[in-house]
Parts: sequence; C-alpha cells; structure tokens
Amino acid sequence: MIELPFEQSLFPEGIAIDSRTKTVYLNSLKSKKIVSSSIVGNNPKTFLETDEHNYLAGFGMTIKGDTLYALGNSLRADKNKSILLLLQISTGDLIESYSINHSKFQYLNDLAVSGKNEIFITDSESNKSYKIQRPSKTIEIYLDSKNIPNSNGITISSNDEYLYFASNNGICIVEKASKRIVNQPKEEFSSIDGLKFYQGNLYGIVNGWGDNSKNGLFKFKLNKAGTEVLAKEKLIEFTEEFKIPTTFDIFDGNIFFVINTQLDNFDGEKILDLKKLEPYKMLKLRLPKVIINKG
Repeated sequence: MIELPFEQSLFPEGIAIDSRTKTVYLNSLKSKKIVSSSIVGNNPKTFLETDEHNYLAGFGMTIKGDTLYALGNSLRADKNKSILLLLQISTGDLIESYSINHSKFQYLNDLAVSGKNEIFITDSESNKSYKIQRPSKTIEIYLDSKNIPNSNGITISSNDEYLYFASNNGICIVEKASKRIVNQPKEEFSSIDGLKFYQGNLYGIVNGWGDNSKNGLFKFKLNKAGTEVLAKEKLIEFTEEFKIPTTFDIFDGNIFFVINTQLDNFDGEKILDLKKLEPYKMLKLRLPKVIINKG
C-alpha cells in the first residue's frame, strides 16, 4: 500500500500514470485541480492549479505520449458545464480545451484515446457518447443509443477495433468503425466505474451495487476476438478499508488505484465531516504477465 502525500480534502476521482517518468496524476472533485507525485508517493506537486484553464471538478483522465487528457464537470445541474483539457505533461501548457454547455444536463465521465488520435467520451447522464477527431476542435455525438444507457467507464482494444462501454445494461462492445453493438450486454457485468483493456481482457472497478459483497476489482474475461464477455473473476474484495474506489490505471503489469477516495464524505459543495478525513492510499496489484484466451 502506498500512502499519497496530498491534502486530505482532495477527493480524487481520476488517476493517470505517466509510464515514462513513473509519475501518478490525480484530479480533485472539490478543488478543481490536478496534482502529481512519484509512483511511490514522493515529490508531491500541483500540476494544474484550482480553476486553471477553467477546469472543473475532475473526472476521467488518461495519458498518451506527452499529453494528459482531463475531463471535468460542474457538479450541479443548474450550473451545467463539462470540459476536456489536453495538457502537455513536460511543460504543463494547455494544448487544447473543449467544452460542452447544453440546456440538458450532461456528465462527461470517462474517456479513451485511439491510436488515430480519436477521443471517445462517455456521458453518464444520457445514452450519448462523444467523439473528437484530432486535430478537429469540435465535439460530435458518436453514438446515441438506448442500448448503451448512462455509460461510465470506457476503454478501447489494443488493435483499435472495439470500444468497451460500462453501461447500466452491462459491458457493451461496439465495433468502432461501424458503430455496431456486437454483443448482448448482461446486467451481471454492470455497476462498473473504471474500465481498462489489458492483454486481451477487461479489468474494472465495480462499486455501484448496494450489496457491497458484489463490489470489488474484477477481471472480465473476453473471447479471443474480443467481442464477448465470457466470465468475471473478483481479484480484490472491497472491505471496510475501501472507501469508494473509482478509476485506476495499469503500468508495468500492475494496477494502481486509490482505495479511499472518501467521496461519501463530500456532497458536491462541502465536506460533511472533517473528522473523518484520512490520508489517501494507493493500492498496487501485480497482474499475470501472460494472459491466454482460449476463445
């Protein structure tokens, strides 16, 4: 377990790891900023100051090359805004900013970036998902399907062929080019927050079941083609020590995530009980080096 040297009022949601520098980045729901430290919890820094570049409460983040992609949302429906910042890691400079400000409430939650500089974004308050084709500066609706409701986590296969949506219906697999849903989602594979494709399978943090025995960190086994979820395996049980884990990243064959985001102690505007705040801890879990799919 790695103790993270950040203020206890951070309330982190998104996490991303820079594999080149072994640096972990966390954003903050409360402070609307992004912080960083070494992967072992040393050298804490503020990467993005509060409200810098009009950043909002932090949600999904990912890193590709020297770019940090960071989503943010207003937390109240009457101040409905969403933003995506593209930040250069080496300098901290803003590369691009995208924003959505609709009359209808939307909640840009998580994102995945393809090898063709396509950015796919989920909206957990609707049936929509969005796409940005870099270097375009416009956000377009990628899918608007009742079969993919209120999607949260999203990830993409290593060959860029399939997108995996963690929706209220379960894991929904979409052929990226045709936008065709190729599987039959199952409710038993739902209530997922963060979702990652790694070595031919999916990994996800499940935190949405009222029965906590159903929550945990899971491996979702895919068939060889990557078009069907065959089974799930719980890797970690969420005990009392786990206070609403959300998203995670995979680096050097290990999964990293904050086990105690303490989001239940924050109502979107204020901390509910200052006495309950505690230092943040990041778990490191080694994954098997070789995962064989037998189809």
